[in-house]
Amino acid sequence: MNATSGPNPVGALLLCRADPLAVRPPAQLLREQLLLAPAGDDWSVLVPEGKPWLHGGEPVEQVVTGWATALAVSAAGWPVVALWWDRDRAGLTLAAGFRRTVGYTWLADGTPAGEDEAMRTFAARLALDPVLDVQALEPLTGPDPDADAHSRLLGVVAVLGRTGLALPTGVLPGESAERLRSAALAQGAEQLEWSGDGVSPARTDLRAWGREAVRAELDVVDGSPVGPYLRGPTARVLGGAQVAAGVPLLLWGIGRRSGGWAAAGALLVAHGALGLAYDRLREG
Repeated sequence: MNATSGPNPVGALLLCRADPLAVRPPAQLLREQLLLAPAGDDWSVLVPEGKPWLHGGEPVEQVVTGWATALAVSAAGWPVVALWWDRDRAGLTLAAGFRRTVGYTWLADGTPAGEDEAMRTFAARLALDPVLDVQALEPLTGPDPDADAHSRLLGVVAVLGRTGLALPTGVLPGESAERLRSAALAQGAEQLEWSGDGVSPARTDLRAWGREAVRAELDVVDGSPVGPYLRGPTARVLGGAQVAAGVPLLLWGIGRRSGGWAAAGALLVAHGALGLAYDRLREG
């Protein structure tokens, strides 16, 4: 059985609490084949092709955690919920700014394998209703002989639906990457394309990749409404923090030949460098 067929395919979805216009620039810098689609009121969904785990041998959880972290740190305050699944487990990861990620995992048969406190933190950081929404999440952390990992993720999606999330028809956790992408394209999802050469940052010169990434980021942002906000002291402080966080992450990913984490670190470096250099580069 391969990773794209059978009862337990491998896949992931990235749920961003922002509209597609805000998600597009940082998502493009992940240098991955992604589909972007609106997913309800102030939500977007990114559907990855899945090469790092389908062909690169990287665990899907590790890859999407790196992507979610990079997107959340690069974002202007919006969080990212990564839903992932493989043959043995399924889970969620929440990334919000520079905070430590929060995750919860279930075994394939639906057995909870996470901490209850993690789910409460998940609800708090997404500003879910502390009574109604938390009560709806609680059954997902308890035993249920009729619930498998797939239904647990659907339960998470249902709770997020209270905040306006509405996934496109056919784009649901538990499906293979191929089926998710087909469903997303049928609903009009946008194919995000990287303007560079498509080579993984783990396989090219680091400084050259950084220059290319910053140049591409400038081109992307200039055509978007966020450009005017990438100036001033606040932007420079954020840019410095992003570079400081991205460099070690990028080097760690390259050293371990992890394309997902290397791309996440490179995105942070490029985004931070943009914040530090935007005014000077555009004035020069």
